[in-house]
Amino acid sequence: MRTLADPGVVPSLIARLRAVRIDSPRRWGTMTPHEMVCHLGDSAAMVLRVRPRTKELPVRQRVLVKALVLWAPIPWPHGIPTNPWLNPRVDGTPPSDFERDRERAIAGLQGLAAAAPDTLDPVHGIFGTMTRRDWHRWAYRHTDYHLRQFGV
Repeated sequence: MRTLADPGVVPSLIARLRAVRIDSPRRWGTMTPHEMVCHLGDSAAMVLRVRPRTKELPVRQRVLVKALVLWAPIPWPHGIPTNPWLNPRVDGTPPSDFERDRERAIAGLQGLAAAAPDTLDPVHGIFGTMTRRDWHRWAYRHTDYHLRQFGV
């Protein structure tokens, strides 16, 4: 199971992010490539607490859901609604400059890979309590999901 802690994973994800073009065709969903890189940047910033949540989350332990979604080797389904706070069309960061927004997403990925465990948000809104290992797996799966959305 790949995570950001695995050698070569972060450079591979970065290379794939750099392959995304502003006009890359979407295979599913509604986000544009530019909105997707803003979403990835916001998601990493939330986990790194650079973009703190506006309200506290209730800590719900969803051990089975977390195990299936993060660790089972099954593809994530398409069409899952985006958290409005991380949706560039709602309360997320709106697209501005594609290259700068992509670099922010890359910096967020690198920040997640290098972050000390106590600097990461301790809770995910669906999965409950998260460890550094969980966040590393989530970041890989989340980024990979969106890159595959645009064929890279």
